[in-house]
Amino acid sequence: MSIVFLILGFVLLVVGGEFLVRSSVAMSFKLNISKIVIGMTVVSFATSAPELLVSLQAALKGSPAIAINNVVGSNIANIGLVLGITAIVGAIAIDKSFYRMTWPIMMLFSGALYYFLWNDNQLIAIEGMVLFTALLIFVVYLIKGQKPSADDLEEVDDTLAVVSNFKIIIWLLIGAAALYFGSEWLVKGATQIATNLGVSEAVIGVTMIAIGTSVPELAASVIAAAKKEKAISLGNLIGSNIFNIGSVLGLTSMIKTIPVTEPLILSRDIFWMLLFAAAILPLGLLPKRNEINKFKGFALVILYGVFIVLVFKG
Repeated sequence: MSIVFLILGFVLLVVGGEFLVRSSVAMSFKLNISKIVIGMTVVSFATSAPELLVSLQAALKGSPAIAINNVVGSNIANIGLVLGITAIVGAIAIDKSFYRMTWPIMMLFSGALYYFLWNDNQLIAIEGMVLFTALLIFVVYLIKGQKPSADDLEEVDDTLAVVSNFKIIIWLLIGAAALYFGSEWLVKGATQIATNLGVSEAVIGVTMIAIGTSVPELAASVIAAAKKEKAISLGNLIGSNIFNIGSVLGLTSMIKTIPVTEPLILSRDIFWMLLFAAAILPLGLLPKRNEINKFKGFALVILYGVFIVLVFKG
């Protein structure tokens, strides 16, 4: 039965990713803002919803290791697995705003999470409020500061410019619902399999559940890359990592303090998250500059495989 949940979950997530990309591109026309902003806000929030639901449920049910490791593991998977596979499908161009704003902001959120957890081995309400408030400021700045350019609107299906607002909302709701149920079933199947293998709760959180809740990002990004919507692919992933920390852990800790119950979260897992986040910068500067091509994608996937092996060995 767990295999059935895995397959059904994956199918729903692919469908959800398709509808999210459609609605996001259409919305970029309606709101007259760049597609990378849409990718980092609407798509990122929708694909971060599974992490939020899983982390909230885990924290409220007394499983804080899953709540933290779900986000840490998802942020690692977003770059190592999702960005890697997406780049293999189609090379991803890196926009100048990535170096100037989005990458530094992602590193700032990642560093802040590490400091808050290292400081007192827990994430309390005031710290969650700081993270969530910073996220809101970032989103407002994005929406007000970005203007569409010719590059943003290249290779976009022009028919999406005349899609009605009602249809956009319907697409967004279908996408979000498919991602929600798909993630639920995928996580359920993955957790059952992992439990049967006798793996610890913390390992399940940083691997199986993290991968399960990152499949929405994988579906949305691979479909976007295949459709040549590369600005959305990169924007969605970077935005998702920021949303995971700012909204998922921010909101969860505001509702219930999240203690660090698994030492390896601070001594190993979070350093892997920082490593993967930092790795995008040198990859973007290496030949071919300003592009994550399939060779760099392979390198990310291999590094992610090393991480998974070390986690299970540990």
